[in-house]
Amino acid sequence: MTTTATPLTDTRSAEAIRAQKAAERAEGWRRRAPLLPALIFVIVCTQIPFLLTIWYSLRSRNLLRPEGEQFVGLGNFADIFLDSTFRAAALNSVIITLGCVVVALLLGLGLALLLDRPFAGRGVVRTLLITPFLIMPVAGAMLWSISMFNPSYGLVNWLIGLVGISPVDWTSQYPVFSIVVALVWQWTPFMMLLLLAGLQSQQHDVLEAAAMDGASKWETFRYITLPHLRFYIELAVLLGVIYVVNTFDHIYLMTAGGPGTASANLPFYIYQRAFLGFDIGQSAAMGVVTVLATIIISLLALRLIFRSLNAKEQS
Repeated sequence: MTTTATPLTDTRSAEAIRAQKAAERAEGWRRRAPLLPALIFVIVCTQIPFLLTIWYSLRSRNLLRPEGEQFVGLGNFADIFLDSTFRAAALNSVIITLGCVVVALLLGLGLALLLDRPFAGRGVVRTLLITPFLIMPVAGAMLWSISMFNPSYGLVNWLIGLVGISPVDWTSQYPVFSIVVALVWQWTPFMMLLLLAGLQSQQHDVLEAAAMDGASKWETFRYITLPHLRFYIELAVLLGVIYVVNTFDHIYLMTAGGPGTASANLPFYIYQRAFLGFDIGQSAAMGVVTVLATIIISLLALRLIFRSLNAKEQS
């Protein structure tokens, strides 16, 4: 005996499905409602200014000549790529960012390996090593510019003077190197903390099994510890690049972008064009290019991190 659905039954089923979907939508909005103020705040503080920046980047606007404002389309973008100073600032951004992140990562890995083993006073040593990261960037830049790299009474010149080397005006003769050193000093503790967390999350039975199988310390580190740290290393590199590429304090206080513009990175050069040259159009175009480049690099890095995380979970 077969039964057939009546129109009344179909209507009730459709109403039940609609009621269920409405309840699910209401539940979804109920969960999202506490996040709406934060979302509105982010849109007002980031997205609206970015849209205005895109608008200004399409116009020839200089605050010293307001009567000459006009729509130029992509002309500002063509001009900045022909600007040799912009290309030099972009190269400095790459050198400073990669130099800081790579050196800080290697130093942080070494310190994390040392702190991963028990010894007397490990808590005190760990606290002291974290201290540079807790110092304000402005204070750190002033510390290195005045106390460390000063050509007359800096600690670095005093140390090299002990072995007969003449004093060096570090921030004038080697501006990019001086900035990288100060940034490495500040960001090494951050890298150390991330990598130390990764080291302490290792399974000790795996390390014990490797030791029982006769693996040396180098082989254990290369084939077990380093693959385990891959996710933490990628995360440290991503966060380091995002933060260091926006460096402004150290350049402004240590070298002021000089000599000339030899040590200016993109944020500092944009500041010069916008607030010293009052060229709003081209500075806005530079800002748009910098943001887009940062987004592209971040997306590629995030995809690599998520792929690594998924592979780790599947294994």
